[in-house]
Parts: sequence; structure tokens; C-alpha cells
Amino acid sequence: MIRMRCKKYFLVPVLLVISLHGFAQEAPHPSRWDNDMAAFDAMDQANAPPEGAIVLTGSSSIARWNDQAAEALAPLTVIPRGFGGSVMGDVLYHLDRVALRYKPRAILIYEGDNDTALDVSTDTILSQLRQIIDRVHEELPETRVYVLGVKPSILRWNIFQRAQVVNAGYQLIADQNPLVTYVDTVNPFLDANGSVMNDIFISDDLHFNTRGNLIWGSVLRAALMPGEIKFEDLDNN
Repeated sequence: MIRMRCKKYFLVPVLLVISLHGFAQEAPHPSRWDNDMAAFDAMDQANAPPEGAIVLTGSSSIARWNDQAAEALAPLTVIPRGFGGSVMGDVLYHLDRVALRYKPRAILIYEGDNDTALDVSTDTILSQLRQIIDRVHEELPETRVYVLGVKPSILRWNIFQRAQVVNAGYQLIADQNPLVTYVDTVNPFLDANGSVMNDIFISDDLHFNTRGNLIWGSVLRAALMPGEIKFEDLDNN
């Protein structure tokens, strides 16, 4: 059984993270995703997504699921725009290109996993999420935002207490805004003893295998379907 180990963490300036070797380094600029954004541009030119769909964006748990999302969430109309390795600040920086330009009726966001691993402060993560929500509603006042909790994993179990603080912040933001929904992506991946399941990851102990992705898909489907299915024109499909 994997046990949680308490560890002391220190807040760092937003432009600094702690490397695996313990040295402070400058956080990569969000422009490192420009090639990914250009790839999304090319996809849009080849097959323009419809307005009023559901955008899925965020880090690798979304990005590695991009090619499965449409089938897993059918008949919901989704636009997968995950980019693996990203943090909340990257979504904020690229919000126009990964979400707003599609004029979606809903946006689902998974971030916080890499942020907590990089020791980005909880205040920074939550502030960036609030900025994302504010920008969405400035341009699209009725668009719903679904915020996924930081999932547990074997690799990052030792810092999961900190991720749970972030999740509590996500929940509070959702409680204060009727257009924001917090999605529990923690409990579905815990066993009866409260430890993270050990048979749902590939060899890196972070990313989902087929079994994990099936659970992931069921969680996202359950979160989206009640509020979003009524907007789909099923009679003409």
C-alpha cells in the first residue's frame, strides 16, 4: 500500500520553480507551446470546429486523451485541445487559441497536476484560474466552466496533500459561481483503503493506462452529460 509522506514545501515567486536537483530555475515561458497552437490552427483550417461545442483543455491527462474524447463523450460535441505538460498559466496565456475563439458553450479544464509538482504556489494557481474564468465570462457570459480536481497518482502521491489544498480552492471558486462546476477526479481513483489504485497507470506511474482512461472518461461523461446533453440536436444526428 502506498502511504502519504508529509513533506514541507515553501512558496516561491511565480517565475521560479524548484528543479529535481533542488536548484531554482526560471519557469518556461508559455510561448513554448506555440508549435502546439500552430498545430491546432492547422486542424481548424482543415476541419473547422462548430461554435457552441464543449472545449476540453489542460495538461497531459487531457492531451493524451484527445483522440479518445469524441467517442467517449458522444453524443456531446467536444473540441479536444489538451497540451501535455502545461500548467494553469499556460491555459491563461493561450486561452484565446485553445478555447475562446471556438465560442464554446462550456469549457472543461484540467490543470494543477504539473503546477503542484513544480511547486507553483496554491495562491498563484487559484489566481490564474480566476483570471481564466473572468476572461471567459467577459467574452462569453453564459459559458459554463468545469474545473477538474487534481487527480491522485503513484508518482506524485507524496505531494498529494498539497494537491488537495488546490482542489479545495477549486471547490470554493465553484461554490461562489453558478457557472463553474468542480468535478471530483480524486475519489474515483482511490481504493477501499483510501490509497490511489495501482493498476490504472502506465509504467511512469503518472499517466493512465487503458483501465485508467476508461474511469477518466466515465468521470468526465458523468460531469458533463446532465448539464450539456440538452444542447445537442440529437433528432438531426
